Amino acid sequence: MKNVSLILIWFSLLFSCNQKIREPQGVVKKPKTAESNRLYLDVHDLEPGKVTFEAVAGAHEKDLATQGKYGVNFIKYWVDEKAGKVYCLAESPDSVSLYNTHKEAHGLLPTRVQQVTDGPEAAIRSKSPLFFDIHRLGSGKVTATDVANAHAKDLAIQNKYEVNFINYWVDEKLGIVMCLAEAPDSESMINAHKEAHGLVPDEVHKVQQGE
Repeated sequence: MKNVSLILIWFSLLFSCNQKIREPQGVVKKPKTAESNRLYLDVHDLEPGKVTFEAVAGAHEKDLATQGKYGVNFIKYWVDEKAGKVYCLAESPDSVSLYNTHKEAHGLLPTRVQQVTDGPEAAIRSKSPLFFDIHRLGSGKVTATDVANAHAKDLAIQNKYEVNFINYWVDEKLGIVMCLAEAPDSESMINAHKEAHGLVPDEVHKVQQGE
């Protein structure tokens, strides 16, 4: 009987230790919620001349006040007042959460919400204007690796045209690439792309950046 009691005590201790080992595994899962957020870049197509940077800054403040409810984190935005374009960069669990944040915050809904990957970000280094360009290459026609290689070629040639490529975003599904750079003018940015790899953008927008 004494041996049986010792065995039962040993099993009880073993079970208790296993429980203690397993408990932290469930706790570790919590941070993965934030890590599971994806990167999105949405586009608001407003009427040319009908939007100001100040108005977008006000709407952005409302987004920041609402974002926590939907698990969204707005990072930056860019405004082309002349063309009536607004671009917002955010982390979000999904496109619907991002859409709903805008809807509740101010009602200004995006025309498109694109899931993207980005590259390494460079610092803004001068007072040159900022330009946001768009390359439409076609669905399934470009990968993040392709764009990383093209970006490396941009960086190798950029000083010749006094351009500083800051970052890029890739929507592989739609085959869209968006680049942000500071440059003396839009032609300098276009010519840098042209010499580096020949991929000329379909659109180039002079923008103001907000955070």
